[in-house]
Amino acid sequence: MHIGIIGLPSSGKTLVFQTLTQSDSPGSRLGGKSETRVVSVPDQRLDTLAAMYVPRKVTPATIEFVDPQVVGQTGTQYVESLLPLMRDADALVHVVRAFDNPSVSHPAGSVDPARDYRQLNSELLLADLGVVERRVERLSKDLRKMKDPELAGEYAMLLRCQKALENEQSIRQLNFSEDEQKRLRGFGLLSSKAQLVGLNLDENAIEKEREQVAQFQAAIDDPALEVLPIYGSIESEIAQLPADEAEAFLEDLGLRQTGLDRFIQASYHLLNLCSFFTAGEKEVRAWTITRGFSAQQAAGVIHSDLARGFIRAEVTHYDDLTAAGSMSKARDAGKFRLEGKTYPVKDGDVMLIRFNV
Repeated sequence: MHIGIIGLPSSGKTLVFQTLTQSDSPGSRLGGKSETRVVSVPDQRLDTLAAMYVPRKVTPATIEFVDPQVVGQTGTQYVESLLPLMRDADALVHVVRAFDNPSVSHPAGSVDPARDYRQLNSELLLADLGVVERRVERLSKDLRKMKDPELAGEYAMLLRCQKALENEQSIRQLNFSEDEQKRLRGFGLLSSKAQLVGLNLDENAIEKEREQVAQFQAAIDDPALEVLPIYGSIESEIAQLPADEAEAFLEDLGLRQTGLDRFIQASYHLLNLCSFFTAGEKEVRAWTITRGFSAQQAAGVIHSDLARGFIRAEVTHYDDLTAAGSMSKARDAGKFRLEGKTYPVKDGDVMLIRFNV
Protein backbone atom coordinates (compact mmCIF):
# COMPACT_ATOMS: atom_id res chain seq x y z
CA MET A 1 0.00 0.00 0.00
CA HIS A 2 1.46 3.33 -1.17
CA ILE A 3 0.06 6.47 0.50
CA GLY A 4 0.94 10.09 -0.21
CA ILE A 5 0.60 12.80 2.44
CA ILE A 6 -0.39 16.24 1.15
CA GLY A 7 -1.41 19.52 2.73
CA LEU A 8 -1.11 23.28 2.60
CA PRO A 9 1.81 25.09 4.27
CA SER A 10 1.50 25.11 8.09
CA SER A 11 -0.96 22.19 8.02
CA GLY A 12 1.54 19.97 9.82
CA LYS A 13 1.73 17.35 7.08
CA THR A 14 5.46 16.69 7.47
CA LEU A 15 5.11 16.38 11.25
CA VAL A 16 2.29 13.87 10.70
CA PHE A 17 4.51 11.96 8.25
CA GLN A 18 7.35 11.88 10.78
CA THR A 19 5.03 10.79 13.58
CA LEU A 20 3.61 7.92 11.55
CA THR A 21 6.98 6.68 10.32
CA GLN A 22 9.78 7.52 12.76
CA SER A 23 9.83 4.10 14.42
CA ASP A 24 10.73 2.26 11.22
CA SER A 25 13.22 2.70 8.37
CA PRO A 26 15.23 5.96 8.14
CA GLY A 27 13.65 6.81 4.80
CA SER A 28 14.95 7.62 1.37
CA ARG A 29 14.78 10.54 -1.01
CA LEU A 30 13.13 10.17 -4.39
CA GLY A 31 15.07 12.48 -6.67
CA GLY A 32 15.31 14.98 -3.82
CA LYS A 33 11.62 15.81 -4.29
CA SER A 34 9.98 13.54 -1.77
CA GLU A 35 10.79 11.36 1.20
CA THR A 36 9.47 7.83 1.48
CA ARG A 37 9.39 5.51 4.47
CA VAL A 38 8.01 2.03 4.95
CA VAL A 39 6.24 1.07 8.18
CA SER A 40 5.11 -2.32 9.41
CA VAL A 41 1.40 -2.91 9.95
CA PRO A 42 0.91 -4.02 13.58
CA ASP A 43 -1.19 -7.21 13.72
CA GLN A 44 -1.52 -9.30 16.85
CA ARG A 45 -2.59 -12.26 14.71
CA LEU A 46 0.82 -12.32 13.04
CA ASP A 47 2.53 -12.39 16.43
CA THR A 48 0.32 -15.27 17.57
CA LEU A 49 1.04 -17.30 14.43
CA ALA A 50 4.76 -16.63 14.83
CA ALA A 51 4.63 -17.97 18.40
CA MET A 52 2.79 -21.06 17.12
CA TYR A 53 5.13 -21.88 14.20
CA VAL A 54 8.42 -20.40 15.49
CA PRO A 55 9.55 -19.64 11.91
CA ARG A 56 12.96 -18.47 10.77
CA LYS A 57 11.38 -15.27 9.45
CA VAL A 58 8.32 -13.16 10.30
CA THR A 59 7.18 -10.65 7.68
CA PRO A 60 4.40 -8.16 8.43
CA ALA A 61 2.34 -6.30 5.87
CA THR A 62 3.73 -2.84 5.15
CA ILE A 63 2.62 0.64 4.16
CA GLU A 64 4.82 3.01 2.20
CA PHE A 65 4.30 6.67 3.10
CA VAL A 66 5.46 9.45 0.82
CA ASP A 67 5.92 13.06 1.92
CA PRO A 68 6.35 15.23 -1.21
CA GLN A 69 8.94 17.94 -0.70
CA VAL A 70 7.60 20.82 -2.78
CA VAL A 71 9.29 23.95 -1.47
CA GLY A 72 8.44 27.52 -2.40
CA GLN A 73 5.42 26.63 -4.51
CA THR A 74 1.77 27.30 -3.81
CA GLY A 75 -1.56 26.96 -5.56
CA THR A 76 -1.57 25.42 -9.03
CA GLN A 77 2.23 25.17 -9.20
CA TYR A 78 2.31 23.17 -5.97
CA VAL A 79 -0.36 20.71 -7.14
CA GLU A 80 1.18 20.31 -10.61
CA SER A 81 4.43 19.38 -8.86
CA LEU A 82 2.51 16.73 -6.91
CA LEU A 83 1.27 14.96 -10.04
CA PRO A 84 4.47 13.03 -10.89
CA LEU A 85 5.30 12.45 -7.21
CA MET A 86 1.90 10.99 -6.35
CA ARG A 87 1.28 9.09 -9.60
CA ASP A 88 1.74 5.65 -7.99
CA ALA A 89 -0.08 6.42 -4.73
CA ASP A 90 -3.04 4.18 -3.86
CA ALA A 91 -4.52 6.91 -1.66
CA LEU A 92 -3.89 10.44 -0.46
CA VAL A 93 -3.96 11.72 3.10
CA HIS A 94 -4.99 15.36 2.99
CA VAL A 95 -3.76 16.93 6.25
CA VAL A 96 -5.93 19.90 7.19
CA ARG A 97 -4.97 22.31 9.94
CA ALA A 98 -7.49 22.64 12.77
CA PHE A 99 -5.16 23.72 15.58
CA ASP A 100 -4.29 27.15 16.96
CA ASN A 101 -0.60 27.81 17.58
CA PRO A 102 0.67 31.40 17.68
CA SER A 103 4.22 30.20 17.03
CA VAL A 104 3.15 28.63 13.71
CA SER A 105 1.49 31.39 11.73
CA HIS A 106 -1.14 30.53 9.17
CA PRO A 107 -0.49 31.98 5.69
CA ALA A 108 -4.13 33.11 5.47
CA GLY A 109 -4.01 34.77 8.88
CA SER A 110 -6.63 32.54 10.49
CA VAL A 111 -7.43 28.86 11.06
CA ASP A 112 -10.35 27.65 8.94
CA PRO A 113 -10.21 23.90 8.15
CA ALA A 114 -13.09 23.90 5.64
CA ARG A 115 -11.61 26.83 3.71
CA ASP A 116 -8.18 25.20 3.56
CA TYR A 117 -9.63 21.87 2.47
CA ARG A 118 -11.62 23.50 -0.35
CA GLN A 119 -8.59 25.50 -1.49
CA LEU A 120 -6.28 22.53 -1.98
CA ASN A 121 -9.05 20.29 -3.26
CA SER A 122 -9.94 22.86 -5.92
CA GLU A 123 -6.32 22.96 -7.02
CA LEU A 124 -6.29 19.16 -7.30
CA LEU A 125 -9.33 19.31 -9.56
CA LEU A 126 -7.79 22.04 -11.73
CA ALA A 127 -4.54 20.12 -12.13
CA ASP A 128 -6.45 17.00 -13.17
CA LEU A 129 -8.59 19.04 -15.55
CA GLY A 130 -5.44 20.29 -17.31
CA VAL A 131 -4.19 16.72 -17.80
CA VAL A 132 -7.57 15.52 -19.07
CA GLU A 133 -8.09 18.46 -21.44
CA ARG A 134 -4.71 17.96 -23.07
CA ARG A 135 -5.38 14.28 -23.64
CA VAL A 136 -8.92 14.93 -24.92
CA GLU A 137 -7.56 17.45 -27.41
CA ARG A 138 -4.97 14.95 -28.66
CA LEU A 139 -7.52 12.14 -28.94
CA SER A 140 -9.94 14.39 -30.82
CA LYS A 141 -7.30 15.04 -33.49
CA ASP A 142 -6.36 11.35 -33.71
CA LEU A 143 -9.97 10.23 -34.05
CA ARG A 144 -10.55 12.65 -36.92
CA LYS A 145 -7.77 10.88 -38.82
CA MET A 146 -8.82 7.29 -38.06
CA LYS A 147 -11.51 5.22 -36.38
CA ASP A 148 -10.13 3.27 -33.46
CA PRO A 149 -12.49 1.65 -30.91
CA GLU A 150 -9.83 1.72 -28.19
CA LEU A 151 -9.19 5.43 -28.61
CA ALA A 152 -12.91 6.13 -28.92
CA GLY A 153 -13.53 4.37 -25.59
CA GLU A 154 -10.78 6.35 -23.89
CA TYR A 155 -12.11 9.57 -25.40
CA ALA A 156 -15.64 8.92 -24.09
CA MET A 157 -14.28 8.09 -20.62
CA LEU A 158 -12.19 11.25 -20.48
CA LEU A 159 -15.10 13.40 -21.61
CA ARG A 160 -17.00 12.14 -18.57
CA CYS A 161 -14.01 13.02 -16.39
CA GLN A 162 -13.75 16.47 -17.96
CA LYS A 163 -17.41 17.22 -17.32
CA ALA A 164 -17.13 16.12 -13.69
CA LEU A 165 -13.99 18.18 -13.07
CA GLU A 166 -15.55 21.27 -14.69
CA ASN A 167 -18.44 20.83 -12.23
CA GLU A 168 -15.94 20.62 -9.33
CA GLN A 169 -16.59 16.89 -8.83
CA SER A 170 -13.77 14.49 -7.97
CA ILE A 171 -13.17 11.67 -10.43
CA ARG A 172 -13.29 9.11 -7.59
CA GLN A 173 -17.01 9.87 -7.27
CA LEU A 174 -17.68 8.51 -10.79
CA ASN A 175 -18.35 4.87 -11.66
CA PHE A 176 -16.09 3.10 -14.16
CA SER A 177 -15.87 -0.37 -15.62
CA GLU A 178 -12.88 -2.52 -14.71
CA ASP A 179 -11.30 -1.78 -18.11
CA GLU A 180 -11.84 1.96 -17.67
CA GLN A 181 -10.31 1.84 -14.20
CA LYS A 182 -7.15 0.29 -15.66
CA ARG A 183 -6.94 3.02 -18.31
CA LEU A 184 -7.57 5.74 -15.75
CA ARG A 185 -4.80 4.55 -13.43
CA GLY A 186 -2.29 5.28 -16.18
CA PHE A 187 -3.00 9.01 -15.89
CA GLY A 188 -2.27 9.15 -12.14
CA LEU A 189 -5.00 11.75 -11.63
CA LEU A 190 -5.02 13.02 -8.05
CA SER A 191 -8.79 13.31 -7.67
CA SER A 192 -9.24 9.72 -8.86
CA LYS A 193 -7.42 8.41 -5.79
CA ALA A 194 -9.10 7.48 -2.54
CA GLN A 195 -8.70 10.34 -0.07
CA LEU A 196 -8.59 10.43 3.71
CA VAL A 197 -8.69 13.78 5.47
CA GLY A 198 -6.43 13.99 8.50
CA LEU A 199 -7.99 16.74 10.63
CA ASN A 200 -4.95 17.95 12.57
CA LEU A 201 -6.29 19.00 15.96
CA ASP A 202 -4.82 20.44 19.12
CA GLU A 203 -4.63 18.08 22.10
CA ASN A 204 -7.13 20.32 23.92
CA ALA A 205 -9.75 19.21 21.40
CA ILE A 206 -9.61 15.51 22.30
CA GLU A 207 -12.76 15.66 24.44
CA LYS A 208 -14.59 17.53 21.65
CA GLU A 209 -13.22 15.37 18.85
CA ARG A 210 -16.56 14.19 17.48
CA GLU A 211 -17.97 17.71 17.52
CA GLN A 212 -14.95 19.06 15.64
CA VAL A 213 -15.16 16.35 12.97
CA ALA A 214 -18.93 16.84 12.60
CA GLN A 215 -18.51 20.60 12.17
CA PHE A 216 -15.88 20.09 9.49
CA GLN A 217 -17.97 17.54 7.59
CA ALA A 218 -21.01 19.80 7.74
CA ALA A 219 -18.97 22.74 6.44
CA ILE A 220 -17.61 20.88 3.41
CA ASP A 221 -20.94 19.08 2.80
CA ASP A 222 -19.39 15.76 1.76
CA PRO A 223 -20.60 13.08 4.20
CA ALA A 224 -18.92 10.33 2.16
CA LEU A 225 -15.46 11.80 2.75
CA GLU A 226 -13.46 9.86 5.35
CA VAL A 227 -12.21 12.17 8.14
CA LEU A 228 -9.72 10.99 10.74
CA PRO A 229 -8.89 13.20 13.73
CA ILE A 230 -5.13 13.33 14.33
CA TYR A 231 -2.99 15.13 16.90
CA GLY A 232 0.29 15.72 15.13
CA SER A 233 2.06 17.77 17.78
CA ILE A 234 1.35 15.73 20.90
CA GLU A 235 1.54 12.38 19.09
CA SER A 236 4.98 13.24 17.72
CA GLU A 237 6.12 13.55 21.35
CA ILE A 238 4.38 10.32 22.39
CA ALA A 239 5.98 8.41 19.50
CA GLN A 240 9.42 9.12 20.96
CA LEU A 241 8.59 7.52 24.33
CA PRO A 242 9.21 3.87 25.33
CA ALA A 243 6.21 1.67 24.54
CA ASP A 244 4.97 1.36 28.14
CA GLU A 245 5.23 5.10 28.78
CA ALA A 246 3.57 5.90 25.45
CA GLU A 247 0.64 3.61 26.28
CA ALA A 248 0.17 5.28 29.67
CA PHE A 249 0.38 8.74 28.10
CA LEU A 250 -2.23 7.85 25.49
CA GLU A 251 -4.53 6.55 28.22
CA ASP A 252 -4.14 9.75 30.24
CA LEU A 253 -5.08 11.78 27.16
CA GLY A 254 -8.12 9.61 26.46
CA LEU A 255 -6.72 8.16 23.21
CA ARG A 256 -7.27 4.40 22.92
CA GLN A 257 -4.79 3.85 20.06
CA THR A 258 -1.70 5.43 18.57
CA GLY A 259 -2.10 7.67 15.53
CA LEU A 260 -0.49 4.97 13.37
CA ASP A 261 -2.95 2.29 14.54
CA ARG A 262 -5.94 4.56 13.94
CA PHE A 263 -4.58 5.59 10.58
CA ILE A 264 -3.98 2.02 9.41
CA GLN A 265 -7.51 0.99 10.36
CA ALA A 266 -8.96 3.98 8.52
CA SER A 267 -6.80 3.28 5.46
CA TYR A 268 -7.80 -0.38 5.28
CA HIS A 269 -11.45 0.65 5.53
CA LEU A 270 -11.05 3.39 2.93
CA LEU A 271 -9.33 1.12 0.41
CA ASN A 272 -11.51 -1.92 1.24
CA LEU A 273 -8.51 -4.03 2.22
CA CYS A 274 -8.01 -7.08 4.42
CA SER A 275 -5.20 -9.44 5.39
CA PHE A 276 -4.54 -13.14 4.93
CA PHE A 277 -1.59 -15.16 6.16
CA THR A 278 0.84 -17.82 5.03
CA ALA A 279 2.50 -19.80 7.79
CA GLY A 280 5.18 -22.44 8.06
CA GLU A 281 8.58 -23.20 9.56
CA LYS A 282 10.40 -21.00 7.05
CA GLU A 283 8.20 -17.91 7.28
CA VAL A 284 5.01 -16.50 8.75
CA ARG A 285 3.78 -13.61 6.65
CA ALA A 286 0.84 -11.21 6.37
CA TRP A 287 -0.45 -10.23 2.93
CA THR A 288 -2.71 -7.31 2.06
CA ILE A 289 -5.43 -7.76 -0.54
CA THR A 290 -8.65 -6.10 -1.65
CA ARG A 291 -11.71 -7.60 0.04
CA GLY A 292 -13.44 -10.05 -2.27
CA PHE A 293 -10.24 -11.22 -3.97
CA SER A 294 -10.46 -14.82 -5.11
CA ALA A 295 -7.98 -17.44 -3.94
CA GLN A 296 -6.28 -17.27 -7.34
CA GLN A 297 -5.98 -13.47 -7.15
CA ALA A 298 -4.58 -13.71 -3.62
CA ALA A 299 -2.08 -16.31 -4.86
CA GLY A 300 -0.97 -13.80 -7.50
CA VAL A 301 -0.17 -11.27 -4.75
CA ILE A 302 2.34 -13.79 -3.38
CA HIS A 303 3.80 -14.59 -6.80
CA SER A 304 2.49 -14.59 -10.35
CA ASP A 305 3.52 -18.25 -10.78
CA LEU A 306 1.16 -19.28 -7.98
CA ALA A 307 -1.76 -17.68 -9.78
CA ARG A 308 -0.76 -19.04 -13.18
CA GLY A 309 -0.35 -22.62 -11.97
CA PHE A 310 -3.03 -22.51 -9.24
CA ILE A 311 -4.42 -25.93 -8.29
CA ARG A 312 -6.11 -25.35 -4.94
CA ALA A 313 -5.86 -23.46 -1.66
CA GLU A 314 -5.65 -25.20 1.71
CA VAL A 315 -7.50 -22.86 4.07
CA THR A 316 -7.97 -22.58 7.83
CA HIS A 317 -9.22 -19.40 9.43
CA TYR A 318 -7.02 -17.78 12.06
CA ASP A 319 -9.75 -18.02 14.72
CA ASP A 320 -10.23 -21.74 14.10
CA LEU A 321 -6.48 -22.41 13.97
CA THR A 322 -5.69 -20.63 17.22
CA ALA A 323 -8.71 -22.17 18.97
CA ALA A 324 -7.51 -25.65 17.94
CA GLY A 325 -3.89 -24.92 18.85
CA SER A 326 -2.25 -26.38 15.76
CA MET A 327 -2.94 -27.10 12.11
CA SER A 328 -3.21 -30.86 12.74
CA LYS A 329 -5.78 -30.31 15.48
CA ALA A 330 -7.71 -27.88 13.27
CA ARG A 331 -7.74 -30.54 10.57
CA ASP A 332 -9.04 -33.15 13.05
CA ALA A 333 -11.76 -30.70 14.14
CA GLY A 334 -12.95 -30.29 10.56
CA LYS A 335 -11.74 -26.68 10.28
CA PHE A 336 -9.40 -27.37 7.35
CA ARG A 337 -10.80 -26.84 3.85
CA LEU A 338 -9.74 -27.31 0.24
CA GLU A 339 -10.88 -24.36 -1.88
CA GLY A 340 -10.80 -23.69 -5.61
CA LYS A 341 -9.61 -20.64 -7.52
CA THR A 342 -12.90 -18.71 -7.16
CA TYR A 343 -13.04 -18.98 -3.36
CA PRO A 344 -13.42 -15.44 -1.88
CA VAL A 345 -10.58 -15.01 0.61
CA LYS A 346 -11.67 -13.77 4.04
CA ASP A 347 -9.82 -11.51 6.44
CA GLY A 348 -7.78 -13.77 8.72
CA ASP A 349 -7.58 -16.79 6.42
CA VAL A 350 -4.38 -18.82 6.76
CA MET A 351 -3.64 -20.34 3.36
CA LEU A 352 -1.26 -22.70 1.63
CA ILE A 353 -1.36 -22.48 -2.17
CA ARG A 354 -0.83 -25.62 -4.19
CA PHE A 355 0.30 -24.94 -7.75
CA ASN A 356 2.07 -26.45 -10.73
CA VAL A 357 3.89 -24.46 -13.42
